[in-house]
Amino acid sequence: MSVQASPVNGIPRVLTIAGSDSGGGAGIQADLKSFLALGCHGMSALTALTAQNTTGVTAIHPVPAEFVVAQIDAVMTDIGADAAKTGMLASAEIVGAVADAVSAHGIGNLVVDPVFVSKSRDWLLEQSAVSTLVERIFPLATLITPNLFEAAGLLGWDEATSITEVKDAARALKDLGPRSVLVKGGHLPGEQAIDILFDGEDFLEVSGPRFDTEDTHGTGCTISAAIAARLAHGDDLSTAVEAAKTFVSGAIEHGLRIGKGYGPVNPGWNL
Repeated sequence: MSVQASPVNGIPRVLTIAGSDSGGGAGIQADLKSFLALGCHGMSALTALTAQNTTGVTAIHPVPAEFVVAQIDAVMTDIGADAAKTGMLASAEIVGAVADAVSAHGIGNLVVDPVFVSKSRDWLLEQSAVSTLVERIFPLATLITPNLFEAAGLLGWDEATSITEVKDAARALKDLGPRSVLVKGGHLPGEQAIDILFDGEDFLEVSGPRFDTEDTHGTGCTISAAIAARLAHGDDLSTAVEAAKTFVSGAIEHGLRIGKGYGPVNPGWNL
């Protein structure tokens, strides 16, 4: 039985169910930094350990599915959560176990970042597990947040190259079961980085400045974590997405030039 107590001292509780990035730029490290920066108490259930830095992923060690569930159970039966997000889920077994745990605990405000590959194009989810992600996790999601590459992979389409094509992808992704879809269009050409939010009826274009930088590692984790944090604070979805876009734009603008590859965004930029 999950705890439904109110947040302590008005501080929302947010759970991340995701992998660990040993380089500190993405995964649960980015999520927990974002939760803190946005005034939330962050909790975590690790799905995988990665040996990772700014140049790539050199090793992945999935956590046993039963232990992933044990972490979620421990958090939810004692502390509770006002929102949650998923990131790297690694395998079909973990995807199914997470879906069962989310349903069992009635976790609402679930933001799903359908992580397939890292920025350096290392696979972070077994390719055979993608259908399980769609079938088991998407119907539980308040919002899914694919980038253009992930949207194309989920649909079996070519990657969108225009706002019209992004809207078509968002509409098709909504048919896969989530309540809403945010397709991140950061790789589209143009002076603004435009994301498309679709709730099944209306489209909302969410724009932010484009920065000339390669230090964007952790962008997807950071925006999905920020959306979950704002939902935990009680924002409606469009307000949460717009606030998260502003937050991640600042994190990119103040990205960290560290390492030899793609440096991380900086979720602590506003502290």
